[in-house]
Amino acid sequence: MTSTVTGAVTSVRENPARTDEVVGVVQHHDEAAVDATVREADAAQRAWAARAPQERAHLVAAAADALEPTLDDLARLVARETGKPLADSRGEVGFATTVLRWYAERGPSLLADRVEDDERGRLVVRRRPYGVVGAVTPWNAPVILAALKVAPALVAGNAVVVKPSPLAPFGVERMLATMATALPEPVLRVVHGDAPTATALVGHPDVRRVAFTGGEGAGRAIAGLAGRSLTPSVLELGGNDPAVLLEDADLDDAAYERLLMAAFATSGQVCMAVKRLYVPSARLGEVVEGLRAAAGRVLRVGDPLAPGVSMGPVVTAASARRVEGLVADAVAAGATSVPLGTVDPGTDLSRGHFVAPVLLTGVAEEAPVVAAEQFGPVLPVLGYDGIEEAIARANAGELGLGASVWSADEERAFAVAARLEAGFTFVNTHNRTGMALRAPFGGIKRSGWGREYGDEGLAEYVQDCVVHAPGAFRAGGAGLAAAAYPTG
Repeated sequence: MTSTVTGAVTSVRENPARTDEVVGVVQHHDEAAVDATVREADAAQRAWAARAPQERAHLVAAAADALEPTLDDLARLVARETGKPLADSRGEVGFATTVLRWYAERGPSLLADRVEDDERGRLVVRRRPYGVVGAVTPWNAPVILAALKVAPALVAGNAVVVKPSPLAPFGVERMLATMATALPEPVLRVVHGDAPTATALVGHPDVRRVAFTGGEGAGRAIAGLAGRSLTPSVLELGGNDPAVLLEDADLDDAAYERLLMAAFATSGQVCMAVKRLYVPSARLGEVVEGLRAAAGRVLRVGDPLAPGVSMGPVVTAASARRVEGLVADAVAAGATSVPLGTVDPGTDLSRGHFVAPVLLTGVAEEAPVVAAEQFGPVLPVLGYDGIEEAIARANAGELGLGASVWSADEERAFAVAARLEAGFTFVNTHNRTGMALRAPFGGIKRSGWGREYGDEGLAEYVQDCVVHAPGAFRAGGAGLAAAAYPTG
C-alpha cells in the first residue's frame, strides 16, 4: 500500500500471510534523493576502483562475514515480507553469503590484465569497471537477486545503488547496510520506491550500467529508459518454463518430490519454476498420481513462520485473484483441478493471500494458464504423443528462460535439451536444485539478455579496454603503408 503524507510518499508492507500485521513502512526516494545517492556513490567509486582486485575481493568476503551473525533475523524478516517459508528464506540468505564469497574468490583472476607481447606487437586488455551500477530487484527472492548483482559488480570495482521492490524492501536494506559496515568507501547504497524511483535511477547520467530482474512489462520500461541514454543493461525477465518428461524418465519418490517443488516452491512465484509439464500420454495418470502423492508428503500450506510449512501465500491479493481466475477459467473450459498437499492446522488461511495448490489436467494448450506465465501455485500437466510434438509445444511462445528434460538416458536428455529454446536447460531436475555457481543463467527470446552466475556474471560488470602497439611500428619493425589493413 502506497500513501502520501506531508509530501513524502511511503509504502506500508503488510505480511502476506497475516495482512493485519505490518512488517514496516518505507519512505520513497524522490528524484532529488536518487540524484544525491548516485552522486555520492559515483564519487566513492573512483577510490574503490583504484584498490587492487585482491583487496576489493578481500573486503567483499569481509562483508559476507559481517552478514553471518545476522542471517537468522534476516531470514525471518524476508519470510514476513515475502511470504516465503522460513526454511527457504534461511536458505536464500545463506546462499547470498556463498555468492559473495564465490565472486570474491574468483574475481581477481578474472580481472587480471591479458597481456600478449610477441612479434605481432604488444597487446594489453584491461578489464575496467563501468562506474555506478543501478540495480533494480524483485520481491520473490530479494536477497539473493540483489547479491547476484552486488557481488560481481563490487569485486569488479563498481559502486552499486540498489532499488528493491516496495513489496520486499526491508531484507535487502538490512543486508546492504550490514555489508556496508565492512566496506571502506560508500560504494553500496539503497534507494526505495516504485516506478518513479526506478526511472530516476535508471535514467541518471552517472549510472553507467543497469541490472534488472523482474517481469517483461517492467523490463520493457527499464530497457527503454536505459536505451535513451545508451546505458548497457543486463535483464533477467520472466519465463514460461516447460518440463519435458521422456517416456523412459525414472521417477522415484525423490524425483517426484523434486519435480513438485520445482513448480510450487515460493508458491510458484519463481521465474524459472516449472510452469508447464509435458508427459507422454501413456504415463499421464501415473505422473499425476505420483505428484499428488509427493505433495501429500512434502507440500504443506501455511504461515511461513510455522514449522514444517513448505508453501506460504502469494505476494498480494491481486496476485491471488489472478491465479484463482486462471484456474477457474481453465476448469470452466473443461479442465480438471487436482488439489495438492495439506494445510498446517495452526494457520488461519483467511488472514492471508493463500491460494490452494493444484494440478490441472485436460487443459488446452491455448488456455491462458498454459500460454502465459501463471506465476502461482498451479501446474498444467499436458499429455503428448511423440517427442517432435513435445519439443514444438515446449518451444511455443516468446519466452525462453528455463526448461528441463527428464530421462534415464543422459545422452538422449542432452540431445533433446539442445533443441529447446531456453537459456538454461536442466536435466533430471529443475529450479534451484539444478543451479550451480559456475553455470551462467539467463534467458533468450523475450526472457532478457545478459547472464548472472558464473564467470560470465562478473564479465557483465566490466568493459575491455585495449592498449596496442603493433609489431610493425615497434623498434625494428618494418612498418606498414599509410592506411593499410592489418595482416592478422
